Amino acid sequence: MFRRCLPILALTISPLWPQWLRLPTPGIPRTPDGKPNLAAPAPRAADGKPDLSGLWEKTVDRYYNDITVDLDPAEVRPWAAALSRERKKSEKDNPIDACQVLGPAYTITPYHESRILQTPGLVAILNDDLTFRQVYMDGRKLEQDPNPTWMGYSVGHWDGDTLVVESNGFNERTWLDLEGHPHTEELRMTERYRRPDFGHIQLQVTFDDPKAYMKPFTVSITMNLVTDTEMLEFVCDNEKDRAHMRNLLPATDLVVPAATLAAYAGVYDVKSAARPWWWK
Repeated sequence: MFRRCLPILALTISPLWPQWLRLPTPGIPRTPDGKPNLAAPAPRAADGKPDLSGLWEKTVDRYYNDITVDLDPAEVRPWAAALSRERKKSEKDNPIDACQVLGPAYTITPYHESRILQTPGLVAILNDDLTFRQVYMDGRKLEQDPNPTWMGYSVGHWDGDTLVVESNGFNERTWLDLEGHPHTEELRMTERYRRPDFGHIQLQVTFDDPKAYMKPFTVSITMNLVTDTEMLEFVCDNEKDRAHMRNLLPATDLVVPAATLAAYAGVYDVKSAARPWWWK
C-alpha cells in the first residue's frame, strides 16, 4: 500500500518526471476541457469485438476484505471456515508477508493495477508486481489434470460483447482474501468482462471449489480505466520483518456486545476517491 511513496519522493527532487506519471494518454476521447471522456463509447478492435486494452484498477476492497461477505456461513465448508479463523488470529502462511503472489485474488484486489493487452489470439493481463496471465483465445480447452501453479491457466472466448475467461490449475498456497479464506486445487474460476463505455469494465467472477465451498458463488466488481499516467513497478523484496512480527490478537474470538455492534452496523468500502494522498 506504500508503493506510491518512493515515486512521490523522487518527483520532489527531480524535474525530469522519468516515470511518465503525468503524461496524457494518447488516443483517448476527451471532453472540451481536456479531461478523459470516460463515458464515451467503448472502443472496438479490428475484429469488431470490444477492446479491453488499457490500464485498469478495481474500485473497492469489499470482496478482497472478505470473499464470503455475501454468503451464508453454512455455505463455507467447516474446515475452510476454521482455517480462515486461524489465519486471522495467527497470520500463519500469509502470502503477503512472504512476498508471494496473490493468485486468484488479483481479480478482486484494488491494491494492484493491471494492464490488459488484447489480440485476437491472446489476451495478456500484466500486474504491477511483475506477475502476468495469458488468456488463450485460440479455441483450446482447459487441461483436465493441470500441474498446479501460482497463477493458474486460462482460456477465453467471446459471448457476444462479453469476454469469458475460464481458469484452473491454481496451487493451494494462495488466499482468496485478507480473511485467509482458502481454496483447493479443485478451484475453477470464471470471469466475465464487459466494457459498457470507455472508462469502465463490469467484471463478474465466479469461484467454484466444491471441496471448500458448498456451491459456486459470484462477486461483481467495477474496474476503472486509469488515464494520463503509467503503471509503476511494485516489487516486494523484503520479508525479513516477518520473523520479528508478533500476533497481538487474543487466542479466542472477541465478543462484542450487540448494542456496540448496532451503533456501527453497515457496509464499509474503501473507494478510489478516498485513498490517501500517498496512493497516487
